[in-house]
Parts: sequence; C-alpha cells; structure tokens
Amino acid sequence: MSFSWAKHYEPKSDLTKWLDERLPLPRLVYGAIGGGYPVPRNLNYFWNFGVLAGIALTIQIVTGIIMAMHYAPNALVAFDSTEHIMRDVNWGWMLRYAHANGASFFFIVVYIHIFRGLYFSSYKAPREMIWLLGLVIFLLMMATAFMGYVLPWGQMSFWGAKVITGLFGAIPLVGEPIQQWLLGGFAPDNAALNRFFSLHYLLPFVIAGVVILHIWALHIPGSSNPTGVEVKQESDTVPFHPYYTAKDGFGLGVFLILFCSVLFFAPNALGHPDNYIPANPLSTPAHIVPEWYFWPFYAILRAFTFDFFIVPAKLLGVLAMFASILLLFFLPWLDRSPVRSGNYRPLFRTFFIILVLDVLLLGYLGGAPAEEPYVMLSQLASAYYFAHFLIILPIISKIEKPKPLPFSITESVLGKASSGTAGGPVLQPAE
Repeated sequence: MSFSWAKHYEPKSDLTKWLDERLPLPRLVYGAIGGGYPVPRNLNYFWNFGVLAGIALTIQIVTGIIMAMHYAPNALVAFDSTEHIMRDVNWGWMLRYAHANGASFFFIVVYIHIFRGLYFSSYKAPREMIWLLGLVIFLLMMATAFMGYVLPWGQMSFWGAKVITGLFGAIPLVGEPIQQWLLGGFAPDNAALNRFFSLHYLLPFVIAGVVILHIWALHIPGSSNPTGVEVKQESDTVPFHPYYTAKDGFGLGVFLILFCSVLFFAPNALGHPDNYIPANPLSTPAHIVPEWYFWPFYAILRAFTFDFFIVPAKLLGVLAMFASILLLFFLPWLDRSPVRSGNYRPLFRTFFIILVLDVLLLGYLGGAPAEEPYVMLSQLASAYYFAHFLIILPIISKIEKPKPLPFSITESVLGKASSGTAGGPVLQPAE
C-alpha cells in the first residue's frame, strides 16, 4: 500500500541518479523496506519473527549449498559422506550443525509467526492472501525438512522415510503405486535418496520465491498491528527504516545468541541419537519418530487406532493429519468476528491459550511411545484441535462481546485525540 504521506526515493549522487534511471533497485528497496515504507507505529516484538524466518531460510540455503558440494546421494556412501563433512571438511562440523539446528530454529520462528497470526487474526480481510501464501510456505518447509532428514542415511533417516512414504499406501487403490513411484522401488534405496536430495536442494529456492510473493502480498494492504485497527492517518505510522530495521536488528541479535548457544554447546540436543547409526533395513528401531517439529501432526496421525466402518484406521489417521493443516486455509472464513486482535476478545483469548497448550501437548505425545496413556491423550488432544477451529471458533465469533476498540493506532499508543489536522491529530497524554 502506498500511503499519500510515504516518502519518495531521491537519489543524491550522480551514480545513484544514473542507476535509478537504468535499474531502480535502490528505489525498490527504499519503498519496500526503507524510509519510503510507512508501518504501524505500535508493532511489538512478535512482528520480528517474519524477518527472523527470512534470516533462518538464508542460513539454510547457504549452509546447504556448501554441504551439497561434499555430499554423495548414494545409499552405499551417503552416511560416510556425512561423516566426511563432519570430520574432514574445513569447518564442516559447524556447517552440518548449523544446517541441522537451523532447521529446528526455522520451525520455531515460523510456529511463533503462525500463532501470532492466529492471535491477532492476521488472516482476516484484506490479508487473506498473505495468510494463504504463508501456509504454502509452511507446507513446502515440511516437505523440504522431511527429505532433508532422509539424506544422512542413518537409522531414523531410513525408517522415517519408510514410515512416512508408507502413509500413501493407505490410500485405496492408488496408494501402493504412489508409494512405489515416490520411492522408485519397494523400499527406500538409491532412487529415493537421489530424488530426495534433488528436491531438497530445489525446494528452498521455491520457498524463497513464495516468500517474495508473501512479502508482495503484505505490501498491498500493509502490515497488521496489535490493535487490529487499520491505519487512518500519518501519525499512525513510522518509516520502516530506521525504526523497525533497528528493532529487527535487536531481535536478530537475540536470535543469533540463542542459535549459537545451541550450535556450539548442545548441537545434538534437538536430534535423535539413532541417526548416528548407519541405515540398516534389517534392524528396525524400537521407537521410530520424526523430527520434533512434526510431532504434533504425528500425534494426530497415531490417534486413530480403530476402523470406522469400511475406512481403515491408517487411512483415517493420514486424512486427519493432512486435514489438520489444510483446515488452516479456511480460517479467514471460519472466524467471522469483526474484531481482529485477541487483546479485545477475552473469550477468544481464553480458548487461544487452550489451543496453544493443546498443540504443545500434541507435540509431547507425538514424541512419546505409541502406548497408553499417550494414545488416549492424543485422541483427546486431536479432538480438541479440530473442535477449536470447526466448532468453537465460529461460535465465539458470533456470541462474543469484544472490548471497545481505540479509534486509531495513535490513540492506542499516545492517548485520545482531541482534534485532527492535516498532519495528524493533536494528542492528549494517556493518564
């Protein structure tokens, strides 16, 4: 969105004038993330996580490209080539740990980014496309992370690939052919490893392309904000640079401190020790689990333990797992409340807290053994997850009485406006 008060780029030197006439890249940057992009003045630190997600994606792409120079996607040497990176390549251990832990931090940042969007209803009009593109990015991340987990060719890599691709076998009639087509055979082997490596290398660039669309879609209506009130006047905004570049810089510093703490002091804390054992098709691990960031969906998958008439339990679990993500695409139409921010919706806020606890519980249960009481708790937590979005949220949006909204963003920050002028209202300090 181009506000009438947005500053325009003015080249100051002969070189920048020459460049602006032939390739106006500085003008694009100035209007997209510089002083020419007005942003709501009340954004809090939860709005930092979009930028942090971009930083995490950059870390993954850079470290991945360098490791691909030394990795061999062959079932006979894949595990050894991974160890070669760790032991023989200069700084290879750091690249490998940065890539492995970078994936976990990428998902942490994105999960916080998603739940911020859920709490402040960033999926509502006119920002539906931003939300939908964000979910596409999330799906691409999950596919990329799954294929990346297969590449070290350890025990969890092999058996994880076998279990997850085996889910497609639950689809009636076409399931087995699809599974064999994905693997290039009847079990994970050279063909699967080669195509997984190829797609794992390609998809991050696809993600980067969708991220560009995501940011483009964001610039059309402008950023949301904690009040959910749209920008009305110049005093509601500040230039993105230097205000939010400084704020994002601070957030980046905190992120890098946490990331480096794990990278250098606990690099294997988020991984599985069985993946340091070479893949063995004849030895099944006692407890097969995916990476931790898939655990909530894995818990939903395992929650179905009985057939429903002619529909087998395995197929029900697969359908529920995919449905748990796909239903998020319909959120803009499930939540019909005219108020966006959870700060002004007390009933919504209560159930949102329950949802967060429910997803955390699902995450814990997804990493637990498939036995009681974990299975029963998975069933209850899965039932609430679907009920929250399909039943509770639509009902709340109709019956809830929200708190009064401020007239403008400026009022929410500085106090009530006594009058307005062309340059913005005259403000009274909040008491």
